[in-house]
Amino acid sequence: MIRAGLPELTAFVAIAEQRSFSGAAKILGVSASALSHSMRGLESRLELRLFNRTTRSVALTEAGEQLFNRVQPLLGDLECAVNDVTSERNTPSGSIRLSASE
Repeated sequence: MIRAGLPELTAFVAIAEQRSFSGAAKILGVSASALSHSMRGLESRLELRLFNRTTRSVALTEAGEQLFNRVQPLLGDLECAVNDVTSERNTPSGSIRLSASE
């Protein structure tokens, strides 16, 4: 079983959406070199190319397009799930016990 971590998949989606390693790097707060290294590792483990890279552009391969179409909605769902859970921390919950004399 080939494993791809959430950070790698998040980086993959960011690069695919931006069509640029440097644009994705700015969004993710990492270097373009780190993203490139991460994608080379992912491509090596998958044994296929996800991006066609030139000095001027980055484009998804057919395999990259398939992966992007499957992973992007899932990452969106994960983000929504985390936002739903964390938004409830600002809502009071539990019991309140009052002690007062007449």
